[in-house]
Amino acid sequence: MPDQFVDFSGFFRALLTYNPWQVAIELFLIGLVVYWVLRFLRGTRGVRMLKGIAFVLVVLYVIVGLLSTHFDLVRVQFLYGKFLYFAAFAALVAFQPELRRALMQLGETRLFRGWTQQIDEEINALVESAVFCSRRKIGALIAIEREVGLGGIAESGTQLNAELSSALLNTIFWPNSPLHDLGVIISQGRVAYAGVQFPLAESGELERELGSRHRAAVGMSQESDAVVVVVSEETGDISVAERGQLIRKLTAEGLRGLLVELMRRGDSHAPIREAA
Repeated sequence: MPDQFVDFSGFFRALLTYNPWQVAIELFLIGLVVYWVLRFLRGTRGVRMLKGIAFVLVVLYVIVGLLSTHFDLVRVQFLYGKFLYFAAFAALVAFQPELRRALMQLGETRLFRGWTQQIDEEINALVESAVFCSRRKIGALIAIEREVGLGGIAESGTQLNAELSSALLNTIFWPNSPLHDLGVIISQGRVAYAGVQFPLAESGELERELGSRHRAAVGMSQESDAVVVVVSEETGDISVAERGQLIRKLTAEGLRGLLVELMRRGDSHAPIREAA
């Protein structure tokens, strides 16, 4: 019993008895699942929680393994096994939002999205609306859906499914409009939802001068691969959030160039560059 934590030689001997192709396929499938989980969590707060859980489990495994080598700690091993069941259940609860989005992603992911005239027109409409709001210091918050579907986050909003235009966005964000104070989601070139409450980034992750719109923009970019355009109501500054990073004080041309880069890149994980 105690040697189960440290007897790796027996494991490798047993491994050599299997068909090498079978082992290779199984290891490939396991690696693919692990890669997909890490890729899905990358840039979200869930990845930090995953690192913490992994660290605790590895430390406990090593401690229990070393103690079991020198002492017959049957009860400790029994409690350790029960703890693993509890940890698995706790992980399901802790990662419930991520698991929910993963299931929705299976049904909402767009496998192919080419660079079309429609996307170019979409960027033009976004830039025109951002400039309009910036000049008049009207707050705006727009999330552009990419590979990860945002249907789950948009449940709290109002479904529009309207053709995207700068005039429509300006109307939505006009002061005292019923939907002006929350976010808009753009999906497949259409205004899919308005009045959506975006997830907020933790207050310590941004400068104190930034308000709730910027926290919502960064929070949405942490929880998904969306590109989020935000216009400050106080200063009129235009910013873009992506993968938890915030690029501030963009000009019209800087915004256009950054959106072109991000929409072309799709779900790439390379860091976004500074834009003037």
